[in-house]
Amino acid sequence: MSRCIECKREVTPLDISLTKKLTSRAAERFLCKACLAKKFAITEAALDAMAERFRKEGCSLFL
Repeated sequence: MSRCIECKREVTPLDISLTKKLTSRAAERFLCKACLAKKFAITEAALDAMAERFRKEGCSLFL
């Protein structure tokens, strides 16, 4: 499994999807949810809400 490029934690499929959606679909290196939240100055709960919205909108990254 991949590791976060900042903190070296294992990334989850959700982390990978969020990284691709918020940075670049071509991303091959990923951030965990905590590091993504820090990068965008938002909460992890806000990222969870975004992921749910993307899933409901039918984004193929969040199936």
